[in-house]
Amino acid sequence: MDYFLSEDQKNIQKLARRIAEEKIVPVRAELDESQQFPWEIMKHCAQAGLFGISIPEEYGGMGGGSFENCIVVEELSKACLGVSVTYAASLLGAYPILLGASEELKKKYLPQIASGERLAAFGLTEANAGSDAQSIRTEAKKNGDYYIINGTKQWITNGGEAEIYTVVAMTDRSKGGRGATAFILEKGMDGFTFGKKENKLGIRASATRELVFQDCKVPKENVIGREGLGFILTMRTFDRTRPGIGAQAVGVADAALDEAVQYAREREQFEKKIISFQAIQHMLADMAIQVEAARALVYAVARYIDSNPRDFSKVSAMSKVFPSDVAMKVVIDAIQVFGGYGYMKEYPVEKMMRDAKILQIYEGTNQIQRNIIGLELIKQSASKKRS
Repeated sequence: MDYFLSEDQKNIQKLARRIAEEKIVPVRAELDESQQFPWEIMKHCAQAGLFGISIPEEYGGMGGGSFENCIVVEELSKACLGVSVTYAASLLGAYPILLGASEELKKKYLPQIASGERLAAFGLTEANAGSDAQSIRTEAKKNGDYYIINGTKQWITNGGEAEIYTVVAMTDRSKGGRGATAFILEKGMDGFTFGKKENKLGIRASATRELVFQDCKVPKENVIGREGLGFILTMRTFDRTRPGIGAQAVGVADAALDEAVQYAREREQFEKKIISFQAIQHMLADMAIQVEAARALVYAVARYIDSNPRDFSKVSAMSKVFPSDVAMKVVIDAIQVFGGYGYMKEYPVEKMMRDAKILQIYEGTNQIQRNIIGLELIKQSASKKRS
């Protein structure tokens, strides 16, 4: 389908596609097997200016929005989700700065992120605070011109590799969710260390580590916005980044569909190409329908976010839930088309299935997203009654 991309958007898409095909596809199996962080590919992305796609021009970016980010993420995800999440997590770390930081902090950190000179990461999740983010235990206590942070963050994408971290910690537990504050930390700060690199089912090229804070001193100037805005910034950030998860899902699903079609055209059984069997054609047709529907939703939501300053939590959640569920079904169906070969590591659909599962989990499980959608529907219903 033609989604009426502008010339600039088409050029961004072509650039990301070229990096995916030339730099990622040849090494994706090796990166997955060795769990090697894709620094060389990140350098190519930086040289191409991709890290600045969604960062305003005044901070060294290209001034694009959620839609442009989705275009890039989709193309990279067709090649490897482990690489694409490494790229995307840097913008996730940048968003709280974009949304709430002082002008001084924006000028200090955003150009470094936009250029790809330094990767960013976002630290929220803890061992006992995943979906229930308000249960975080990491604390920040003010001491003169500094905050002293103690605690541990878990499963942080780009952990240990990124140099700029936006971290949410409790500054006043008595206020519940309103007692959380967001900070900017830098790799190398005293008291800031990392746990072991996690050995994961999928997205193995990406680095996932604990962030460990032991009496870590953070200047008070590194507070994003002011005390108590931590969860507001977190929710506003996720509202803008969830279409990116949808774009990851569209990318990996589309790649799995392509692999399945190509294999079905080559594989023979009963002296016929298996693509001539109606059962296979129907599977492929359903996969294609689902991929196109997921892409249409992601693109529509991303464009809506870029044109609407608020009130997009519901559709943002939708743009993650539906595409990630589609991706999981499509990659499993692709393996079914491949039969026994699809279960073997020499074919890429095996890796795609392992990678796709995380899309239903991170940045808010799909069950949590359905909660968000349901609550928004309740609010809208009540509002209609009052009017």
